[in-house]
Amino acid sequence: MLVEVTDRLAPAVVTEVGLLLAAALAADGVRPVSEESELRLAHGGPAGGADVTVRDPAGALVGYARLERPAEDPDAEAELVVAPSARRRGVGTALIGRLEELAGSRPLRVWAHGELPGSAELARSRGYERARVLLQMRRPLDGVDPDPHPRLPAGVTVSTFRPGTDEDAWLHVNARAFAAHPEQGRWTTEDLALREAEAWFDPAGFFLAWREVSPDASPDAGPDDVTAGRRLLGSHWTKVHPAGEAGDAPVGEVYVLGIDPDAQGTGLGRALTDLGLAHLRGQGLSHVLLYVEEDNTAAVALYERSGFTRYLVDVSWRSTTSH
Repeated sequence: MLVEVTDRLAPAVVTEVGLLLAAALAADGVRPVSEESELRLAHGGPAGGADVTVRDPAGALVGYARLERPAEDPDAEAELVVAPSARRRGVGTALIGRLEELAGSRPLRVWAHGELPGSAELARSRGYERARVLLQMRRPLDGVDPDPHPRLPAGVTVSTFRPGTDEDAWLHVNARAFAAHPEQGRWTTEDLALREAEAWFDPAGFFLAWREVSPDASPDAGPDDVTAGRRLLGSHWTKVHPAGEAGDAPVGEVYVLGIDPDAQGTGLGRALTDLGLAHLRGQGLSHVLLYVEEDNTAAVALYERSGFTRYLVDVSWRSTTSH
C-alpha cells in the first residue's frame, strides 16, 4: 500500500475521494466524515491540516483521512474512511498509524461516525478510549403545527437571514451561545461564507430573533450584534439533506439553534424551534434530525420531551498513549 500526505489534494484526487465517501455512505448508511471535513476537502483547510490517502498496489484509492492540528487545541483530531471493498486488509491500520505520526506529541482524537463495529475494534486495539459521544436524534414532522404562532418575549420579532447583512451579528451571537462548544463557538466569517455558498443553503429557513433597541442604550451588546437599532438574541438555522444523504428520502435538520446567554430562559428557544420545524414540514419533509452531546443531559431530556428519539451515535476516540 502507498500512503501519501499532502496539505491540499489535486482536483482529480478530490473527485476520487468523493466517490470513496459515496461508496462508504451507500454501504454503511452513515456519512463517513463530517460536513466540516467535506468542506475542507473541497476548499482546503486552515494551516496545520493534512489529507492522507492510501492506494492499493494497482493504484486504486482505498482509504482517506483528514487531520486537523489547530493551534488553540492541544489535541490533534482526525476522521478516516476505508473503501468498503478494501476493509479488513490493513488500510485502516495504515491510516491511523500515519495519523499518529503526524500528530507527533499531541494526543490524537479520531471520530467514528455511526460507531460501526470495525471502527470501535480498530480504536480499542490501538489503546484509544471513548472521549466524547455525539447523539443524532430524530422525530417525525407529522405532528408539527404547520402554522405556529409562537409566544415571543416582549419586543422580539423574527425575520429570515439576509445574506451580506446579518453575518457579523450572527457570528457574534453564535460565539456567545456556543462559548463552551469545541467547534461551533469558533466559527469564522470564512466558515459561514463556505456554507452560504453550498447548494443546500436557504436563507428562508434561517430564522433570526431580534429585539428593538437603541444601540446607545445597549452596553451589554457586542459591536456586531446590534444592527439598525436591533439586537440579535438568537437564531434557528435549518437544513435539508437530499435523498440518499441521511435516508432514502430528504430529511430536515435543526442545523444550528443558538440563544444568546442574556436571552436564555425566556422561551425564545422553543419559539424558534417551532418556527423552524414548521418550515421544514412545509417543505414536504417527513422527519427532522439534530445533533446533541450525550453528556448534555438537560438538552437530551428536552429533545426527548419534544418527540425526538436517539437514532445514531458518533464517537470521538482519544489515544491514551504517546505515539
